Amino acid sequence: MKRTCTSLMLAGMMLAGGQAMAGDLLQWQNNSLTYLYGKDFQVNPTIQQTVTFEHADGWKYGDNFMFVDKIFYNGKDDAYAGSNTYYGEISPRLSFGKIFDKKLEFGPVKDVLLAMTYEFGENDTESYLIGPGFDLAIPGFDYFQLNFYNRHTEGSRPGDNIWQITPVWSYTIPVGDSSILIDGFMDWVVDNDTNAKGTYHANLHFNPQIKYDLGKALNIGAKQLYVGVEYDYWKNKYGIEDSESFKTDQSATSLLVKFHF
Repeated sequence: MKRTCTSLMLAGMMLAGGQAMAGDLLQWQNNSLTYLYGKDFQVNPTIQQTVTFEHADGWKYGDNFMFVDKIFYNGKDDAYAGSNTYYGEISPRLSFGKIFDKKLEFGPVKDVLLAMTYEFGENDTESYLIGPGFDLAIPGFDYFQLNFYNRHTEGSRPGDNIWQITPVWSYTIPVGDSSILIDGFMDWVVDNDTNAKGTYHANLHFNPQIKYDLGKALNIGAKQLYVGVEYDYWKNKYGIEDSESFKTDQSATSLLVKFHF
């Protein structure tokens, strides 16, 4: 199963990447840089500064999202990563509605997709995720995705062949001459997995951002410059069970500045 998952992931990424050589396939794209400063993180050093690059696009046969975090531990060293680290995800989705040129709409569902994600970072962090995805039409939301993934970890570490549910959303609220954007995701890993290296526990990671469109308020361009906060709640962070001796339930808030280009 892992080899099949990896092959499908690579095929999806290659197919998605083909858009770069065929501009007529690209329907839209957006890039951004975000700076965050936050406190009260668990497992890793409590104060963190993060610079994030994000890319999103839609093309003839689906959509793509990727991000890379560069995380600085504010002068303190992490036990495994030192003074800084990196983490990223590449998430192509193939739309069955677009591929077959059919409307796959029923109830709130407006499209059915094959969703994939490749997770990567420092040390032993590689994972491959694959499963069904759905675009939902929910009143008021700019978009709402619901993806179901089967997770496959690289190597023998625990956390293999378990399920994850990931909703992704965006909601805009007009405020005076500008607006507030509330967007984010939730990763809910619903299973435990145990092997000779230990146990990976079910966990829930909730990560919304609340951002004011400062660019629109200053008349320098809507949806370009945001300021706000990011909230990061993670129960059993990294699949490590929370305990009195080692706290892994995280509730951290970061200030943010985000620039789209």
